[in-house]
Amino acid sequence: MSVAAILANPASGKDIRRLVAHGSVFDNQEKVRMVRRLILGLERAGVKKVLYMPDSYAIIPRALNSISPSIQVEAIEMPIRNNQTDTTIAAGIMETLGAKSLIVLGGDGTSRVTCKGTLSVPILPLSTGTNNVFPIMCEATIAGLAAGLVACGSLPKEECCYKSCMFDILQDDRLVDIALVDVAVYDDVFLASKAVWHMEKVPQLFLTRCSASSIGLSAIGGQFREILPEEPCGMSLKLGKSASIKVTAPIAPGMFADVPVIDMTEMAPGEIFPITSTSGLIAVDGEREIEIKDNKCAGIRLNTDGPMVIDVQKTMSLAGKKGLFR
Repeated sequence: MSVAAILANPASGKDIRRLVAHGSVFDNQEKVRMVRRLILGLERAGVKKVLYMPDSYAIIPRALNSISPSIQVEAIEMPIRNNQTDTTIAAGIMETLGAKSLIVLGGDGTSRVTCKGTLSVPILPLSTGTNNVFPIMCEATIAGLAAGLVACGSLPKEECCYKSCMFDILQDDRLVDIALVDVAVYDDVFLASKAVWHMEKVPQLFLTRCSASSIGLSAIGGQFREILPEEPCGMSLKLGKSASIKVTAPIAPGMFADVPVIDMTEMAPGEIFPITSTSGLIAVDGEREIEIKDNKCAGIRLNTDGPMVIDVQKTMSLAGKKGLFR
């Protein structure tokens, strides 16, 4: 049976960057409307069963109120804690239950915690967050079709997907977390709202991808060169007041920063770049998560064995060439 899965984060699109910057609020009712279109797209692609993560807002049950798909749409059984571990646990369960594609509604952070649960299931990340570098902006109807074609095996996933790079965050050579887009060392001991916007507190920045057209920290690296998501290369930036170069970048919606860059170094796969700070925090994909401890050596490693990401444009183009809807 062809099985696809939907993981919709009810908390995405509402963080503090609506107050300190000018981010749009992405309300849950819009996610409900997106899910309706996703399910109809999955159905038309031939998917027989859709799994979903239960959530406090009941996004998928609300979506089903006004449509009557011919396919099974079932919640997975799991405890709900209303934090990011729900997403990680759900992704792992979906893989175990045979999901062949996973649609994620959220921002960079939602995609990251999804990948902590599974790296085996092809993922289609849809943007409903703030700094959306990893997720894409795409009409949900078409995203459902593309994810459905991959789930059904109608097209080879190797031709529909690309392998994304990611970062391994290490402490004493032990993997403690991952990042999909960026890692920032933050000279502060308080998690607070988690979001990063005080660039004067960031002495080191690591990027798996960057572009001058990005929003968020990856836009800083984009002022030097573009790194594509599947490119086996990363970027390490050393920041500080003694820099001779200063770049202007949009680090959040409507918020620009003049960032002093002391040094830029390309990162090769497998090479460990040490974190020089002995205290503070490590922010992953824009959110402060990990404490830097005095007695532990921390480092960042570029890993080319990241998630398999569904390329909607490539998938639908291939479907057209093969006449799957003719």
